[in-house]
Amino acid sequence: MFKTNEGTIDRVLRVIVGLVLIAIVFVGPKTPLGWIGLVPLLTGLAGTCPLYSLLGISTCKLKS
Repeated sequence: MFKTNEGTIDRVLRVIVGLVLIAIVFVGPKTPLGWIGLVPLLTGLAGTCPLYSLLGISTCKLKS
């Protein structure tokens, strides 16, 4: 559906940040704001970011 616009490093960082933010819900300050981590986690797993698409940004290397 959406074109991949995230490179490997971008995707890995998004997944890590997402998991850390979600972990905040269960350990640490236990704040529900940690559920915001679902956004970077899901975009990292999918390989596409709607905001990148709107702004015309891509960190994915072009395949030749």
